[in-house]
Amino acid sequence: MRLGVFGIGAIGGYIGGRLAASGTDVVLVGRRALDGLVTTDLDGTTKRAAVAVGTDPAALASCDAVLVCVKSAQSAEAATTLAKIVGGATIVSMQNGVRNADVLREKLPNVLGGIVGFNVVSKEDGTFRRATSGPLVVEDRDGARPIVAELERAGFEALAERDIQSMQWSKLVMNLNNAVSALSNAPTRDIVLTPGYRKCVGAIVAEALDVMRAAGIRPKKIGPLPVAVFPYALRLPTPLIQIVARAQLKIDPEARSSMWEDLSRKRHTEVDFLNGEIVRLAKSIGKHAPINERVVELVHEVEAKREGSPKMSPDDLWRALHSTARARTPAA
Repeated sequence: MRLGVFGIGAIGGYIGGRLAASGTDVVLVGRRALDGLVTTDLDGTTKRAAVAVGTDPAALASCDAVLVCVKSAQSAEAATTLAKIVGGATIVSMQNGVRNADVLREKLPNVLGGIVGFNVVSKEDGTFRRATSGPLVVEDRDGARPIVAELERAGFEALAERDIQSMQWSKLVMNLNNAVSALSNAPTRDIVLTPGYRKCVGAIVAEALDVMRAAGIRPKKIGPLPVAVFPYALRLPTPLIQIVARAQLKIDPEARSSMWEDLSRKRHTEVDFLNGEIVRLAKSIGKHAPINERVVELVHEVEAKREGSPKMSPDDLWRALHSTARARTPAA
């Protein structure tokens, strides 16, 4: 089948480059033209794909399926664009958050949810380096299995999952640490191995899980550990964390979150679709999520300054999150 990738940022560039290098018939469309892509896997294997990245979405008209890899804030625009072009092609939302597939369905007839379970570090020259382990997941409905087969042929761990939304909530919980990476400027590995940063992530995640439980949401495991145990695992001593991390998750030393990348490039982030989703969910059930609300505020403050990461220390970040959040919590 002919696959399209719409949005050649970190995720789209890596997936598209790997597909092209494996011989998949693939059409790549992004905001800027590129003449070839270079991708490096976790084990250091580098592949060069002599494939052009175009800027005209009309090139996707011949595709049997299109993987949408644009940022969440661009989903509505992407849906409008693709609706004029792709006809009956299967569309897969390979994006962060839990609402993007529904946004695409407002304009497109055959949309599947999707999950990218790994992180990618991108360079401006069309070079993409995979930085963590994890699968690609496609909602198991009509049209999913051939797409999964193509992804597997390109070397990805890929699977079809009927209950995609429960997995998307798990992925959202996993992504709540993105803001800690962005605000601290610390690589993912440093966040995992620094007690103070783990404490911040634990508070953010624990609040989110409390809200999700109150809303009746039961996230389904996507990685080695269920997200429900994250707050407890993050409290382990660092030597035990090192053992668990080595056994359960591969992390490249260069790994940082996409939110960090957005701040460093002075772009708007996806914080409203990650921590902001927890804030919205809490409000919808008459509850409050003060720590995640504060995360959203802090990231927006940094976005407005356009100065990149504020490089907050663990103590500074904890004070910014916890003391302010406590003051905002409504009296019982």
